[in-house]
Amino acid sequence: MGHHFEIYKDKAGEFRVRFKYNSEIMFSTEGYSSKSSAQNAIDSIKSNGPGADVVDNS
Repeated sequence: MGHHFEIYKDKAGEFRVRFKYNSEIMFSTEGYSSKSSAQNAIDSIKSNGPGADVVDNS
């Protein structure tokens, strides 16, 4: 798998999403109380991400 989303439970028992590319974690989300909320985050990233603007604050 070159890249994928991964849903996992953190130490506090919350569901989180991380995106991995070639085994490197590119980003992870906040914690969610339900697995379905974590899946909704993935769906939102997939649908809204391609059109998102890039803000350069450097």
